[in-house]
Amino acid sequence: MKSWPVQDAKARFSEMLDACAMEGPQLVTKRGAEAAVLVPVAEWRRMRAGAPSLKELLLADEPRFDIPVPRRGLGRRRRPPAL
Repeated sequence: MKSWPVQDAKARFSEMLDACAMEGPQLVTKRGAEAAVLVPVAEWRRMRAGAPSLKELLLADEPRFDIPVPRRGLGRRRRPPAL
């Protein structure tokens, strides 16, 4: 995966887009830190194919995972302060 500084990515976007289509994902860095990745549309669709949307997750009838909730009443209570 080729790395592009953000200045080069902006100035040579068409070239970066062609490289993405021919070579695959292209990494964009900002001040030396990884900032974004440009991926071909086919790969993006493949990655998103099985993932539900946020709306689907929020409106789903069943939970996606169990949240462990501790049982109530098993802890010790503090004594009230003396007056």
